[in-house]
Amino acid sequence: MLALFSPLLYGQQQKPIFLYPDGVPNSKHAPATYIERRDGDIVSLVTAPTITPYFPAKDKATGTGVIIFPGGSYINLSMNNEGDAIAKEFNKIGVAAFVVKYRLPDDAIMVDKTIGPLQDAERAIQMVRQRATEWGVNPSKVGIIGFSAGGHLASTLETHFDKVVIDNKENISLKPDFAILIYPVISFGPFAHKYSRENLAGKNPSPGTLELYSNEKQVTANTPPTFLIHAEDDQAVPVQNSLLFYDALLKNKVKAEMHLFQAGGHGFGLNNPKSKDKWFDWAANWLNDNGF
Repeated sequence: MLALFSPLLYGQQQKPIFLYPDGVPNSKHAPATYIERRDGDIVSLVTAPTITPYFPAKDKATGTGVIIFPGGSYINLSMNNEGDAIAKEFNKIGVAAFVVKYRLPDDAIMVDKTIGPLQDAERAIQMVRQRATEWGVNPSKVGIIGFSAGGHLASTLETHFDKVVIDNKENISLKPDFAILIYPVISFGPFAHKYSRENLAGKNPSPGTLELYSNEKQVTANTPPTFLIHAEDDQAVPVQNSLLFYDALLKNKVKAEMHLFQAGGHGFGLNNPKSKDKWFDWAANWLNDNGF
């Protein structure tokens, strides 16, 4: 409760906050060897998911918030390249940012690993809206951004938000107001990133599970406005993932914008080494154009 009475430290990172202070849902007792690890940028074996706020300078704050899901094939998380560095960039344009260290799907620690990451994503947006006044965020301007497998998680949240897999007695909206997807895993079909698919859905998933988590097939007219970035030469997650999702957005008349780099590969984070153009500038303009 002390946080409620403490002044916000604008312009800097806050301490991580546990998503589930009263116990993690859908969890099993972790094996003794299952201990969270950090090796430089990479975090793995997460059992206690957190959200870390980054607030812009008070005189720059716009009231917009963005929740960040780093990537890592659903087996680890790139917490700086696709997390902290992104949050600081959003702060520069007056957007509060929240980096989520979510659980990676694993039968060793979850009853149902296919919903574990989505639970953490839903809880993150629920928490940001619950604490919106305290954190200086407009609850109707809360969006998400995801990278690679984090982009799959973000696209899952924006297309499955009405599939509530957490306790939500207050009936807080779990729908993001906008989504930004950077070289995202989208499809579990022919263009799937096989490691992300296998880690989330298992080695022998049912056709129904593949359909459910092929998020280009889950787009409706109620899907939030979406901005996509991909490199055409991405050898890890084929560019068709973004193309399929963009096409589904157009067919459902959802506001969308997509930019494709000719080159850049996969996992470049904030800056594509093959281009002088900055996707973040395009994304910031898109947010402005759409009133966010």
